[in-house]
Amino acid sequence: MNNQDEKNLKKRYFVWLYKGAKEIFDKFERKFTQLDIDKDILFEMEKELLGSYLPHEKEALQRQINDFQQYIENKEKACAELRDQDKKINPEFIFSEIKLDAVEKVIIKELGKKGLEEIKSLYEEEMTGRILKSTEH
Repeated sequence: MNNQDEKNLKKRYFVWLYKGAKEIFDKFERKFTQLDIDKDILFEMEKELLGSYLPHEKEALQRQINDFQQYIENKEKACAELRDQDKKINPEFIFSEIKLDAVEKVIIKELGKKGLEEIKSLYEEEMTGRILKSTEH
């Protein structure tokens, strides 16, 4: 096996390691990120609702807004439960962050920052592709 073959094997393993660690970490983090975005969306919808619709339209729309607000509140509770267990930080949450950080450090050590950025880019392309493909129906 020559040096390039060995480097390619390592790179593929790093891609696999990064993907696994990032998916587990994202399982936790995406809920918190989604929550922030959902709150921003709710704010914009409420702002739009205030002056743009007739009174009989506002009532039906307000029910939809209230449902979305309840959805956000439920997600917020679920986030707290996911992160905190009996007022202690969930060890799986901490471990996922530590592992992802360690994988990134080893990738940088072996492939450099450019190698890590390439692997991150491949991961983002894959995840975005999955989302786009799953909503094509």
